[in-house]
Amino acid sequence: MIAAPDPEKMFQVSRAELAVFHQDVHKLLVVLELLLGMAKGLGEDNQRSFQALYTANQMVNVCDPAQPKTFSVAQALACQFFGQHGGESQHTLHAMGHCHIDTAWLWPFEETVRKCARSWVTAVQLMERNPEFIFVCSQAQQLLWVKSHYPGLYTRLQEFACCGQFVPVGGTWVEMDGNLPSGEAMVRQFLQGQNFFLQEFGKMCSEFWLPDTFGYSAQLPQIMLGCGIGRFLTQKLSWNLVNSFPHHTFFWEGLDGSRVLTHFPPGNSYGMQGSVEEVLKTVTNNRDKGRTNHSAFLFGFGDGGGGPTQTMLDRLKRLGNTDGLPRVQLSSPGRLFSALESTSGQLCTWVGELFLELHNGTYTSQAQIKKGNRECERILHDVELLSSLALARSAQFLYPAAQLQCLWRLLLLNQFHDVVPGSCIQLVAEDAMCHYKDIRSHGNKLLSTAAAALCAGEPGPEGLLVVNTLPWKRTEVLALPKPGGAHSLALVTVPSMGFAPAPAPTSLQPLVPQQPVFVVQEVSPGGFRWGGDVVAAPPQRGSEPAGLQQVGRRGCGLLEAPAGSVSRPPPTKPDGSVTLDNGIIRVRLDPTGRLSSLVLVASGREAIAEGAVGNQFVLFDDVPLYWDAWDVMDYHLETRRPVLGQVRTLAVGTEGGLRGSAWFLLQLSPNSRLSQEVVLDVGCPYVRFHTEVAGGQGSGYLPWMRLVGMGPAPGLSLSLPSPHPLPCPQVHWHEAHKFLKVEFPARVQSPQATYEIQFGHLQRPTHYNTSWDWARFEVWTHRWMDLSEHGFGLALLNDCKYGASVHGNVLSLSLLRAPKAPDAFADMGRHEFTYALMPHKAAWERIPHFLPCAPLRPASPGSFQDAGVIRAAYTLNFPLLALPAPGPAPAAAWSAFSLSTPAVVLETVKQAEAPAESRTLLLRLYEAYGSHVDCWLHTSLLVQEAVLCDFLERRDPAGQLPLSDASLKLTFSPFQVRSLLLVLQTPSD
Repeated sequence: MIAAPDPEKMFQVSRAELAVFHQDVHKLLVVLELLLGMAKGLGEDNQRSFQALYTANQMVNVCDPAQPKTFSVAQALACQFFGQHGGESQHTLHAMGHCHIDTAWLWPFEETVRKCARSWVTAVQLMERNPEFIFVCSQAQQLLWVKSHYPGLYTRLQEFACCGQFVPVGGTWVEMDGNLPSGEAMVRQFLQGQNFFLQEFGKMCSEFWLPDTFGYSAQLPQIMLGCGIGRFLTQKLSWNLVNSFPHHTFFWEGLDGSRVLTHFPPGNSYGMQGSVEEVLKTVTNNRDKGRTNHSAFLFGFGDGGGGPTQTMLDRLKRLGNTDGLPRVQLSSPGRLFSALESTSGQLCTWVGELFLELHNGTYTSQAQIKKGNRECERILHDVELLSSLALARSAQFLYPAAQLQCLWRLLLLNQFHDVVPGSCIQLVAEDAMCHYKDIRSHGNKLLSTAAAALCAGEPGPEGLLVVNTLPWKRTEVLALPKPGGAHSLALVTVPSMGFAPAPAPTSLQPLVPQQPVFVVQEVSPGGFRWGGDVVAAPPQRGSEPAGLQQVGRRGCGLLEAPAGSVSRPPPTKPDGSVTLDNGIIRVRLDPTGRLSSLVLVASGREAIAEGAVGNQFVLFDDVPLYWDAWDVMDYHLETRRPVLGQVRTLAVGTEGGLRGSAWFLLQLSPNSRLSQEVVLDVGCPYVRFHTEVAGGQGSGYLPWMRLVGMGPAPGLSLSLPSPHPLPCPQVHWHEAHKFLKVEFPARVQSPQATYEIQFGHLQRPTHYNTSWDWARFEVWTHRWMDLSEHGFGLALLNDCKYGASVHGNVLSLSLLRAPKAPDAFADMGRHEFTYALMPHKAAWERIPHFLPCAPLRPASPGSFQDAGVIRAAYTLNFPLLALPAPGPAPAAAWSAFSLSTPAVVLETVKQAEAPAESRTLLLRLYEAYGSHVDCWLHTSLLVQEAVLCDFLERRDPAGQLPLSDASLKLTFSPFQVRSLLLVLQTPSD
């Protein structure tokens, strides 16, 4: 098992010698080694095998170590053998010097800087002695480190790049994980990487180089093409535990139909050493014989660096064109892919994700790192949007481009394929958490600066600015601070990608009919807790406790629900169970906190499978065969143990109105426990299950940054009465080789489930019909997954988790692991996370009304897309911001952008990269439903010009977009991502 390094380990030098290197002897040893390799590798049935054996025998006979003159005679025999050439049909190996250096893994980031220097000095020496030698190098971050710490070495690398011996490849900032980063983060890997290579080496990379990542998203082909790359090299799928991937050279077709030429070196390694065995293995393994006659051969010590040696080069040069072996030529990525392209007519096409059937545990290991990744992706999204709006509204505002570049590069560094997956040592995990802390801290300051610029010159009173960073209007419950440290709940409406002033605490305005949240608990036989009082019967219409009718407000006003406009929860059994009902969904929790019922009120449809319960925590034994932090094996499913709670630990938290909640305690094991708050808000189509860190490392924004409806913020208290103290929900996790999941059995039958990925979603089987199906017993997702049949479905949302599965009708979210290597303390301690459950039966529409926050009603039967699952997951992950206004806050709501269709998401708004485009915004949108659609983008900004561009922000010469009444028309195909530049007019402040 791979373990963390021992900092106390000592080594003793027992002997040191000086020696003279004899070049002639070394050459003879290399030749004899190759002849022995051919004799063994070609086999007894091959004539050439015996020729190699006899040649080696003759060389030994004529060579006398005491007579150096005999060395040349032996060499002549070798030259005669290796001078016999193969035919024109020989397979050609393109040998390239390579040195895979993990940016962090079993060593910290700072050690990687030294590894790069040591390895690349060796490569420079080899390039000096061997003009035909070509060395490929990926990861812009590593090159920047060398530039900063070893400028002389960096200058030499640039010189060799000019003559074509040092070849930058990959085009990304680091060799990132291929599953967990968001779509926008993947684009930024290329944007930062390609711009760096262009600036430092004069040209961008034309090959994506990612040999050691644990799977590859189905959206990577589109992202690659959008960044000027149509070629891809990796080899990791050779590690598949169950099925052998059927190709080594093929076209990979992504989610949107984009295709890139893909090559897996058939030798199944990025660290060859030039042996005959490796050369023969490359030819034998090739699964595309007859379709192509060229393969990559990457040689050099890797992972921890080292790179090629002169001995490796001597072997490959000697093998060059020898009868009985494939032709070996020192080559480059460009020559390899050009040769593959010239004979690509017969290549097969693989459609969809490249799923690695191994290392499934990396979707869950090191939960704090994964939470930091999701949170910091969100922070940078929000900072860029607010800074862009401030730029558009103020001629004096300076967009923080340099600061944002530094923060993005920190985030991209942490997305290296051994950091965000959690397969690193404790030192690296600690460094990653420090990086996230820096991003949060500086991001919060930039948010404050942008908010101040948005409020500049406004006539309104001082207060809070409520900001919506998503491209649709939202009406949600928000916790607003009050003097003295308390907070109050308000129902606010904020326009799409815009802001609204926060409501005054005393404001009260009538609103449209909308049901408040009702909370009922059976506390004794025949008795119900309702509004803090124990009553003899369930509540009837119009019997709300005093104060419960004031449940909301338009934008910044409160809402009064008329009598007779609401539904009532049904009577419950005398067992302490709790029912939450907001008129959209009705949630019933059994006395231990499990979900015994989830009903769509309008249709009466039950979402939980008959005889089953949801929110069921389960523990598994988690003992992989070898790769502890990396793997979870399929046999762990045989050890499933439901965690049984204690009766009557369930208590009411918030008693209804704008919000209702209940909380409970659960002992997971003698060493681990959790408490959880189950929350339902007015008008919300999903119920949240909130588990929160009780202490330890900070979890993110300052208290005022995200005062959102997810339970009381630390240090704040609800100004609502409660018969029970409301604890801080928490998980204390102290386990060894255990796996914690939560399950939701659905009253749904479908052979496929849907999972969100970057810029879209895909389907995976819910059955184990074939080996390809059951190899996906644990998969990855982003913010949501969904199980649907015709007309009805159940979606499981999350705010920081990635591991998931759906088998049969059970949706399972992976929460925590407890691996012990390479970090013996991985995941130990306290954690915070939120997941949510959303049943859906129909599309929803607003009841016609003169006010914009009118309630929803069923429109027509529809899919999870029509029901708003995608938007709900965004809402869970991007809560409304309540930002303090340093001066007068705007008195009226304002929106920068809106879209004509929910099928399109405006993902990113930022300043364009080019210095000359200082008043130009970059917008990135994608089609999220999987449909062909026309979309109108509406903006209130003063736009001078609009033009389409690629992901590197290079203008499309034919991409001019006409502006019509401050609107642009864009056409999308399924899951297509489009970028455009908006040149702004200078505002008159």
